[in-house]
This record gives sequence, structure tokens and C-alpha cells, in this order.
Amino acid sequence: MKIAAIIVRSLMGLMFLFASIVFLLKLMPIPPMEGAVKTYNDGLQAGIYLMPTVKVIELLCGLSFVTGKFNRLAVVLIFPIIVNIVGFHLFLEPSGLPVAIPLLLGDLFLAYYYRDAYRSLFQP
Repeated sequence: MKIAAIIVRSLMGLMFLFASIVFLLKLMPIPPMEGAVKTYNDGLQAGIYLMPTVKVIELLCGLSFVTGKFNRLAVVLIFPIIVNIVGFHLFLEPSGLPVAIPLLLGDLFLAYYYRDAYRSLFQP
């Protein structure tokens, strides 16, 4: 199971590193959008700080996953972002679900793998 955790966290880390670096350094043009996806994206862009904050968190979690440091924290920190990625693709752009669902499953797997670290959070 240790090898599987290393593979999953490394793949997730590379995905988040790629996504955040491309966004932060503006390496690719933003594709044209229409309908509800455009409205959603315009709302995110209107809140000037939100997307850069999300991408910096993705960058830090990606670095954490790739280097193997602070993984337990990164698993918890990236979870709300992954839930929003899945929600976006589930309700607005279903073509991205083949990437979003494995991200969610990978994070849930890592949370299960590191479950002993989280036990104290659920004790009264």
C-alpha cells in the first residue's frame, strides 16, 4: 500500500504543479467559454484574489505531494479545492469528469492511507 500511496501522491502532485504553474505564469491562453461556464469563470475572476490563492495552494500541495513532505496537511488542504473541481465538472462542464473523479478518489485514498494522523480530529 505504501507504493500505491507514493504513486498516487506523485501523480496528483504533478497534476497540481502543472495546473498551478500554467495559470500563475500564464503559459497558455484561456480557452473561449460560453453559457454558465463563462458566468462562473467571470465571477471567479471578479474576486481578484480567489483564483491566485487557489493556485498557490495547489502549487504548495503539489510540491508537498511530489517531495513527500507535509503530505497529511496537503491532503486536508487540497480536499475543498478538489470538491469544487468535481462540482464544477459535474454541474457545468461534464467533459472534465475523467480528470476530476480520479483526483477525488486519489485524495480519498491518501486520506485513508494517513487515517491514523486524523483520528484525534474526530475525538470529542
